[in-house]
Amino acid sequence: MNIYVRLNHLSNSFSMTRKLYWHLSFILNPNRLNFIRLSRVVNFVLENFVKKSNRTAIEISGFVFVSLFLAGCATMSVQKPRYDYSGMDRKIKIIHKKAEAFARQCVQKGEPVQMSAWLRVDSVRVDKPNRHVHIYFNRIFGEIPYRQGNVKQVYSAMKKQLGWRYRNYNLTIYSKAFPVEELVPNYYRENQNELDRSRLSPKTDRPLPIVRNISKPWQATHGLNQRNIALWHSHGWYYENKLNRWEWQRARVFQIVEDLFPMSFTVPYLIPMLENAGANVFVPRERDLQTNEVIVDFDSSSTPDSYFEIQRNDSIIFCSGSDSSGFAIGDPPYKAGVNPFLQGAYRYIASDTAATAEIHFIPEIPVAGNYAVTIAYKSLDNSIDDAYYTVYHAGGKTEFLVNQQIGGGTWIYLGTFNFKAGKNPGAGKVVLTNRSKQPGKIVTADAVRFGGGMGNISRGGQISRRPRYAEAARYYLQYAGMPDTLVFSFNGDSVDYNDDYQCRGEWVNYLKGAPYGPNKNRDEKGLGIPVDLSFAFHTDAGRSRNGRVIGTLSIYNTDGADTTLKFPDGQSRLANRDLADILQTQIVEDIQAKYDPLWNRRALWDRGYSEAWRPNMPAVLLELLSHHNFLDMKFGNDPRFRFDASRSIYKAFLRFLAVQHQTDYVVQPLPVSHFRAEFVDGKNVRLRWKPVHDPLELTAMPDKYILYIRLEDEDFDNGKLVNSNNVYLRNIRPGVIYSFKVTAVNAGGESFPSEILSVCYQDSSTKPVLIINGFDRIAPPATIETDKYLGFANFWDQGVPDGYDLTYVGDQYDLLADSPWLDDDSPGHGASNADYECTVIAGNTHDFVYNHGKSIRSAGYSFVSVSDEAVMDGAVDLAKYDIVDIIMGEEKLTDGPKPFLEKQFEVFPVSLQESLKTYCQSGGSIFISGAYIGTDPFVNVQDDSASIRFVMDNLKYKWRTDHAVKTGGVYSVDSLFMPFGNSFEFNTQLNPRLYAAESPDAIEPVDSTAITILRYRENNTSAAVGFKGDYRVVAFGFPFETIPDQGKRDEVMRAVLNYLKLR
Repeated sequence: MNIYVRLNHLSNSFSMTRKLYWHLSFILNPNRLNFIRLSRVVNFVLENFVKKSNRTAIEISGFVFVSLFLAGCATMSVQKPRYDYSGMDRKIKIIHKKAEAFARQCVQKGEPVQMSAWLRVDSVRVDKPNRHVHIYFNRIFGEIPYRQGNVKQVYSAMKKQLGWRYRNYNLTIYSKAFPVEELVPNYYRENQNELDRSRLSPKTDRPLPIVRNISKPWQATHGLNQRNIALWHSHGWYYENKLNRWEWQRARVFQIVEDLFPMSFTVPYLIPMLENAGANVFVPRERDLQTNEVIVDFDSSSTPDSYFEIQRNDSIIFCSGSDSSGFAIGDPPYKAGVNPFLQGAYRYIASDTAATAEIHFIPEIPVAGNYAVTIAYKSLDNSIDDAYYTVYHAGGKTEFLVNQQIGGGTWIYLGTFNFKAGKNPGAGKVVLTNRSKQPGKIVTADAVRFGGGMGNISRGGQISRRPRYAEAARYYLQYAGMPDTLVFSFNGDSVDYNDDYQCRGEWVNYLKGAPYGPNKNRDEKGLGIPVDLSFAFHTDAGRSRNGRVIGTLSIYNTDGADTTLKFPDGQSRLANRDLADILQTQIVEDIQAKYDPLWNRRALWDRGYSEAWRPNMPAVLLELLSHHNFLDMKFGNDPRFRFDASRSIYKAFLRFLAVQHQTDYVVQPLPVSHFRAEFVDGKNVRLRWKPVHDPLELTAMPDKYILYIRLEDEDFDNGKLVNSNNVYLRNIRPGVIYSFKVTAVNAGGESFPSEILSVCYQDSSTKPVLIINGFDRIAPPATIETDKYLGFANFWDQGVPDGYDLTYVGDQYDLLADSPWLDDDSPGHGASNADYECTVIAGNTHDFVYNHGKSIRSAGYSFVSVSDEAVMDGAVDLAKYDIVDIIMGEEKLTDGPKPFLEKQFEVFPVSLQESLKTYCQSGGSIFISGAYIGTDPFVNVQDDSASIRFVMDNLKYKWRTDHAVKTGGVYSVDSLFMPFGNSFEFNTQLNPRLYAAESPDAIEPVDSTAITILRYRENNTSAAVGFKGDYRVVAFGFPFETIPDQGKRDEVMRAVLNYLKLR
C-alpha cells in the first residue's frame, strides 16, 4: 500500500527564525486513522532524513510530500534511531545506557512518569571533580506537567538506575537546557521560598487602566483589576493570493469552521468573564457582531450633522492637530499601504477642572440593536489620564474615564450598548468633555465608531463581502491603524496567510511598545499599554475512533525571537511554561471533574509557533480540542461546555497573574438561581433568589449582588448594589413593564446574569397572572452514532444556542464515519454546508417572560414571574394565582456529551408535577406552551408512566407526534377560543431575531372532556388542546413566544385568557 504524508508548513518560513510549525494531514486507507500526531512524523523526518547540522537552517514554504512505499505489508514498522557511542568513553557510555534504560521504563511502563515513544537521551556529561552527573533528554521529556512530587520520583528512579557507584554524586536531569525541577510552575511550588523570581513579572510603575467604567456599582479588588489581556480566536476569512479568492483557513466540519469556532467561547463567555474580573481585554479581530457601522468624526462622519463641538470659555478652544495622524474614512475599500489613521486630523483642547468644552458624537443608527462603541484619540506627551466620556444609550448613560496617555491612534473599546434606530440625541450619542483632575493638559478627540461593520480591505481588487468579525486579524489591524511593515505585512504583500498568523503576536508587541515592541524594532514606541498576557485560542485537527477525545494541547516557547530565553526586560521565558501548564491543568482538571474523567491531557509543547514565540510577554497557544473529531465536537458544540471551558481559562489567567504579581485572588461567583419577582401589598415588588455554590472553587461565593432594571423595551441600567438576596421595590409605576436581572459579586468580580424576570401592575386588574419560566435549556444539536454514520443530526433537533450562536455554518452533510479528508473544500467526515455562514442564530435569550408579559398586559392584566426552580423548591404559592402561564419553549430532557452524564432540562420533573397537580386540584387554570410538552413525557422520559399519567390526568392532552410540521401556520377550529379559521404563524426557521421551533409537537385531547382548539395548517394535525372542567387548561404544542408578530401574539394571548375565564 502507499502512504502519503503531507507536511503543510504554516509558520515562520523566513530566514530570521529557526522554528518549524507543521500541520499534518495523514491520508491512508479510509478504514484507518486519518491523522497521526504531527510531532512523531516531524521528529522521524528530522532525525532520519535531515543532517543535524542543517536542521536549524531549513526553510520550507508550500508543501513537502514524503512518500513511503510499502509493498504487500499490512503495517509499517519504523526502526528506532541508533545512538552513536563511538565518541563516548566507557563511563559515559555506561551512564548513557542507564539513561536509555530509564527512558524505556518511562515509555513502556509509565514509571516513574509516562513518556511518548519519541523520548531520547541527548547527551551525558560527568563532572568528576565536582562529583556531578548531568543527563540531558530531548524536549519530549519536558512535555508532561512537573510537580515537586513527580520530580522527586524522577530523580529517585534515575539514581536507582545509576546504582551504588554514583551514590555520592549529585545528579541533574534536563529536558533541553532546563533541569526538570525548573519546569515546576511557581504556582504549584509548595513553599514561597522556592519561587523562581526570575520568571515573575518585574515591578514597574504602571499607568492607570486605559478604560475605567465609573458607572459600575462594584469593582473587583482581588480579580484581574488593572490587568491587560490580549487574546484572539483562531484564524479568519482571508484572501488566498494563489487562488485569487477569499476563503476560510480551515475546513467546514461538524457544522462549524475553526476560523469562527473559538469565537463562540471568547465573545459570549471568556471576554466578559475577564472584564467582569476587572481586566481590559484587547482583540486583533473585530469583536462586535453588529454588521452595521456608523462613524462620527470631525472631518469624515458616516452621516452629516452628527459631530458638534460646544465651548463655554472663549479662552479654551478646540484646535486641529498639525500632522495627518488622525482617522478619516477616506476612500474605502482600503488598498495595501493605506492606513485610515493617517488620513485625517484629530482635535485637541486644554483640560479644565470643570467641563468648559465638550464634543457630541450623535450617530444615525440604521437598525435598532446592540452596537459596540469604540473611540479613537491621539496620545500626546501632555495628554490627560482621565478623559471623561459618557455613552447615552437606551438604558440611560454610562460614564468612562479613559487614559489618553496610552492607546492613541487605534480603536479602543468602551462597551456594547443598545441603541434605537435613527438619531436620538437624548439616548444615542457619546459625549467627551475637557473635565479633568489635571487642568492645563491636553484632551484629544478623534472618531467614534458604533458597530462592527463589514470588511472594507481590498485584496486583489476584491473585498471579503463578510462581516468584519469574520475576517482575519491582518485586515482588522490595517483598519485599526497598525503600522504595516512592523505588524502585518512581512511577505511582500503577497502571502496573506503568513501575514495573518505572524501579525497577531507582533500586534501584541505594538500594543505594549518599547522595549517590548515588534521584533523588527523593539524600540518602537507603540501604544504603551502594559499587556500582561497573550493568548491564542485554537482548536486542532486530529481524528480518532477510540471512544476518547483528542483533548487539550498547550503550546509555549522558551527561545523567543532572539533565543536568549528571556524577555526584553530580563524576565525568564519559563513564565510561558508556567502559563501553559496552569492553563492546561485548569482546563483538564475542570473538564475531568465535570464532564469526562478520561478527557485527554496532551503534551506541553515548547515549540516555535509564531503565536507562542513572537509576543514579548508571557504567551500561550491553546488547542482546546479537535474540531475534526466527532467526540470532541460533541463537547465543543454544547453551550454548557463552552461556558465551563471559558471559565477554566479565565481561572487559569487569574491564578497565573496572581502569582506573577504576588497578589491574592478570588474567583468570581456563578450566576444566581431560584429567581422570583412577586407583588407584595399592591404595587410593591419583592425580588428573591439564591446563590449558587461552585464545587470546584471555594472562593467563588458572593458577597453582594447587583440588581439591574429595565423599563419596557429599553435597555438595562448600570445596576444597583444590594447587600442581600431579598430586595423590596416600592410603588412601581402602573402599566409599565419592569424587567430584572441579578448578578452576584465578590472581591474577584461579577458573575454572569440570571434569567430575566418581569412584572407589570395594572390598576384595573385583580389578581395577576403568574408566569413561570421553565425554558432554561441550552444544548447542542442531536447526534446520530452508529458504526457507519456519525455526526450531528439537525433534522432531529437543531439544539438551542445560549442567547445566540455565531459559528454555525450549515448542516453536516457527510455522516460517513470513514469518509476521508481530501482537501479543506472536501474534508470528508463532518463536512458541512455553508448556507448559514456568518448568520448569527437566535437562541434562548432567557428573556421570554417579557414577550408573554407584553401580551398579558395588552389583555388588561397584571403579571408577575418566577423561575421554575423556585416553584419546584416550594418557594412559590401557586394557589395565590388564578392562572399560571408556563413557558416551556424548547425545554426537553437533554443528554450530556457522554452517556453517563446526568440528563438535564426535563419538561416535567417530579417536583414540578406535584406542584402543578396540587394547583389543578385547587381549581387553578394553566396555559402551557412548548415544542416538546408531549414528546418529553411520552417519549424522552423512558419507562416513566407516571409522567405520562400526570399529563393525561391533569393537563388533558396526549402526544401524537413530534416534528408535526415544517412550516408554522396555525388556524383555529374552535370558535369559543378564536373565531373559526382565524390563523397566525410561529417561527420554524433559523434566523438572527427569534429562535426556531423546528420540531413542534402534535398533541391531542386525552378524551371527550378536552378538545382540539388549533390545528397546523400544513397537515391538519392538532396543535393545541383546551380543557374546561373543575379547572382549565390550554396547551400549545409550539412555543407561544415564537409567534413573531406582536399583534398576533396579543390576539392569541387574549383568546387564551378569555378561554380560561380569568376575567
